[in-house]
Amino acid sequence: MKFRFSHNNINVIDLERSLAFYRDALALTETRRKEASDGSYSIVFLGDGESAHKLELTWLRDWEKDSYNLGDNEFHLAFETDDLEAARAKHRKMDCIIYENKAMGIYFIVDPDGYWIEIVPTKR
Repeated sequence: MKFRFSHNNINVIDLERSLAFYRDALALTETRRKEASDGSYSIVFLGDGESAHKLELTWLRDWEKDSYNLGDNEFHLAFETDDLEAARAKHRKMDCIIYENKAMGIYFIVDPDGYWIEIVPTKR
């Protein structure tokens, strides 16, 4: 029996805003969408065009809060980039860098819902 990663899910408050962020910040594109017939939820899968792994964004119509409780926010996604300095410049321009660890050669950006995303250089 084998297992392999399929996707990670995060819930979002404003689906269109999140889709724009992930498109602009990380070049993710929509690969699949499922919407409830009664409009109670939308699920959108995003891909990077390179790997099979997907990011699932879930929007819930009846969510009554302005945000999600992210706890201590120790959970995060991580993306590799082949050009860390160009990525950092892009994310600085977007004003979404939340933490930098120059000694480790990594940094984190934050999405519209407060989820942290680690940016690391591709290992060579």
